[in-house]
Amino acid sequence: MDEATFAVPLWAWAVVGAVIAVMLAVDLLSHRDNHVIELREALLWSGIWITAGLTFGLVIWLWRGGEPAVAYFSGYLLEKALSVDNVFVFALLFGYFRVPAAYQHKVLFWGVVGALAFRLAFIFAGAELLERLTWAGVVLGAFLIWTGWRLAVRGEPDVDPDRNVAVRAFRRLVPTESRFHGGRFTVRVDGRRRATLLLVALVSIEATDVIFAIDSVAAILAITTDTFIVWTATAFAVLGLRSLYFCLAGLLRHFGHLRYGLAVLLAFAGVKLILAETPVGKLPVWLTLVVVVLTLSVAIGWSMVDASRERRRRVGG
Repeated sequence: MDEATFAVPLWAWAVVGAVIAVMLAVDLLSHRDNHVIELREALLWSGIWITAGLTFGLVIWLWRGGEPAVAYFSGYLLEKALSVDNVFVFALLFGYFRVPAAYQHKVLFWGVVGALAFRLAFIFAGAELLERLTWAGVVLGAFLIWTGWRLAVRGEPDVDPDRNVAVRAFRRLVPTESRFHGGRFTVRVDGRRRATLLLVALVSIEATDVIFAIDSVAAILAITTDTFIVWTATAFAVLGLRSLYFCLAGLLRHFGHLRYGLAVLLAFAGVKLILAETPVGKLPVWLTLVVVVLTLSVAIGWSMVDASRERRRRVGG
C-alpha cells in the first residue's frame, strides 16, 4: 500500500458520487437550449469546475492530511494537462463531422459522462492489477514511457473516424443517417429508428477517449494506487473538459510545445512505476507535484515565447 492511501468509508464514495451527479445535472439544465458557447461563458464555467476541483483537494487536506492531498493535486494537474491533448483531437473530430457549434456542448456533455464511466472501470482494474501482480508496474511503466515517446515524435494525430474500429462497427450494426437532425441523437425515418450523424460523432469521441483514458489513468496510478484519490482527481479534472474545450479550441496552436511537456510527464510516470518495483522504491509524492508543475510551466512558457516570436516575425516580414 502506498503512503498516500487511506481507508475511505462507503458514505464518502456516495457523497462524491452525489456531488458529481448534481454538478452534471446543473450543467445539463444550464445548456438544454443547445446554444453556442461563447468564450465568456466558457471561462465562467471553467472557473466553476476548477474551483470545485481545488476545493475538494482542500477537503482532502483537512480530512486526511497533506500527503493524500498532494497526491490528489498531482493527479488533478496531470489529468488536466492531458485533457489539453483531448481538446485538440475533439476539435479535429468536430471539424471532420462539421458538427454545428450549437450542438457541440451536448456531444461533449455525454462524452464526459462516458469518459467518467470508462475511467472508473480502468481505475479499479488498474489498481487491482498493480496490487496483485508485481510485474504489472513494470509493464505499465514501459507502456507509459512508450506513450510519451510516441507523443513527442508524432505529427498531427490521425483521427479519421472511418478507420476507427468502434465507429465502423457502430455504422454496420446501427442504421445511420448521413446528416444532422437538429440536436437529436436518433430520429424515426419511415417508421424505423435511425442514428443521426450527431450520434456517430459522439461514438467517435467516446472511442477516441478510451485511448486517452488508458494513458491518463495509468499515469495517475503511478502517483498513487488509492482508488478514491485517483477517481476524484480524475473526475474533477474531466468534469471541466467541456468548458476547457470552448476556452482553448481556438488557442491550441499557441501551445505548440505542450505535447513535449506531456510526453515528459508520461515518461516520468512510467519511470516512477518501474522504480517502485526496484530497491529504489516509490518516489515521494511531493516530488511528483514539483515535476508536474515545473514541466507544465516550462512547456507553456516555451510555447508562448515561440508564438510571440512568430507573431513578431510575421509583422516584421
